[in-house]
Amino acid sequence: MAITKMSSKGQIVVPVEMREDIKEGEKLVVIRNDHQLIIEKIDQVSKILKEDLEFAKKTEEAWKSYEKGEFKSMDSKDFLKKLKKW
Repeated sequence: MAITKMSSKGQIVVPVEMREDIKEGEKLVVIRNDHQLIIEKIDQVSKILKEDLEFAKKTEEAWKSYEKGEFKSMDSKDFLKKLKKW
């Protein structure tokens, strides 16, 4: 266990004793679970979990867009017409 703190820019320093096998520039994934933050090296995360995380990120972005009132409402016929144009 080690103690660190977050900067005003949201940056967290991983203590030296915790980053022995982490190279500079290596990607990490941060997962929030209630009051926990879990940090994993991206290469250790399975492909399925990577896809799930990407889906969750897109879903969260869509939800924020919805809450801002950026979604349009339309009936199913109009939706299917628009979908066919894609």
